[in-house]
Amino acid sequence: MRLRNVKGSRETIAANDYVVHNETGMKGHWHELFDNDNPIHIEIGMGKGQFIMELARRNPDINYIGIEKYSSVLVRALEKRELGPEMTNLYFIRMDAEYITDVFDTNEVDRIYLNFSDPWPKDRHAKRRLTSTHFLGLYDQLLAPEGRVIFKTDNRGLFDFSLEQVPEAGWILENYTYDLHNSEYNEGNIMTEYETKFSAMGTPINRLVAYREKK
Repeated sequence: MRLRNVKGSRETIAANDYVVHNETGMKGHWHELFDNDNPIHIEIGMGKGQFIMELARRNPDINYIGIEKYSSVLVRALEKRELGPEMTNLYFIRMDAEYITDVFDTNEVDRIYLNFSDPWPKDRHAKRRLTSTHFLGLYDQLLAPEGRVIFKTDNRGLFDFSLEQVPEAGWILENYTYDLHNSEYNEGNIMTEYETKFSAMGTPINRLVAYREKK
């Protein structure tokens, strides 16, 4: 996907109070930022923020952190946040997911959302997919024992790959569907920008929930 550069996006992000700039220094201390002991849920690759902002609005007793690597995308989420209701349970980070274990400590995260992630279609790039055994291994280091990874995508090839990767990584599939919006799991579902677009086109949405054995 080719992203259009947004002039001044890096400067806007650097000056925004909703963005955490010393994210590695927050490892093990995220509850201090939120000033409570509420669960922490993160979205990796949050795009323009529609999904995580709606989650934060609906669930004030949960802390949310949205992670996005592209400045030109994150700046759009900041614009939405500025125009939306005041929320003290939502912050953003601009970073690559590869460094996630530098930012969150063992058992510090209670849920991870992956929505419409880059499919990296070439086989040689399989490790970069956010549902690969590589990334599931990283999530294992920061996710609480009862934690879950919830993944949605319109890409059937990526979804089939993900279904294979979960058991290979030693994780367990709690449930999955190839057509979320016509399944029992759609109740309470919050749509992302991409999901809204693909749903309007009649494209089925795939979704899975995975966890590990309690340690």
